[in-house]
Amino acid sequence: RYVQTLPVTTGVTREAVAREDVRAILVRAEGRAFCAGGDVKAMAEMSDRGEQMTALARRINDGIRALVESSIPVVAAAHGTTAGGGLGILLASDYAVTGVSSKIGSLYANVGLSPDLSVSALLGRAVGERRALQLSLQERLLSAQEALDWGLVAEVVPDDAVSSRAEEIASHWVQGAARAYGQAKRLLRAAPHHTFAAQLDEEALTIGRLSLDPEADVRITAFA
Repeated sequence: RYVQTLPVTTGVTREAVAREDVRAILVRAEGRAFCAGGDVKAMAEMSDRGEQMTALARRINDGIRALVESSIPVVAAAHGTTAGGGLGILLASDYAVTGVSSKIGSLYANVGLSPDLSVSALLGRAVGERRALQLSLQERLLSAQEALDWGLVAEVVPDDAVSSRAEEIASHWVQGAARAYGQAKRLLRAAPHHTFAAQLDEEALTIGRLSLDPEADVRITAFA
C-alpha cells in the first residue's frame, strides 16, 4: 500500500519511510494549490521571527530529508501553484505530475526571504545551476510546459487528472518491482555525495543484495 497524503511537517514522514509495508509514497494537497509557500501573515505576527522561522524550517527539513534519503519512490501530485517552500517539497519527490494550467516558481524574494526546504540544495541538481539562478533571481512562475521542458516535472496532464495520474504511478510501483525502483532512486539520489569509485562499489553491493530478494528471484526466474 502507499501513503496517500503526507504532512511533511510532522514525524509521519520518518515513520512512513521506516515501515516495511510502505512500497510507494504519494504527496498531494487540498485546496487551490499544491503549496504556494509559507503563511506570510503568520510570519508577520511571530514574536521571535528569526528563531521561529529557523525552527520551522528545520522541522520541515527533517521530513524532506526522510523522503529524499529513503529507498521508497515518491510521486507528487502538484496541482495549481507551487512556489516557495512548495518548490522544495516538489523537488523532494522523485516523479512529479502537474496540471496543464499549473505554475511553478521560487518567489522567495517577493517577501525578502531566501530559499529553504531543500530548494538551494536540489533545484540546481534538477534543472542546472544557470536555470536555478534564473528562477531564483526573477519574479517568475514557469508554466506547466516550461516546468516539463526544464525537467522540474515528469508529466503534464489535464488539471482534473493530476491526483488520479499520480495514484496510477504509485500503484504501478506498489504492484511492480517496488524494491528495485526504490534502490534505483536511492542510488541516484546518493550519487552526488560519493566519489565515482565509491558509487560504483555501492552499485555492485546493491545489485548483489537485491538479486537475493524474493521479488527479484521470482522475476529473474520468470524472465529466464
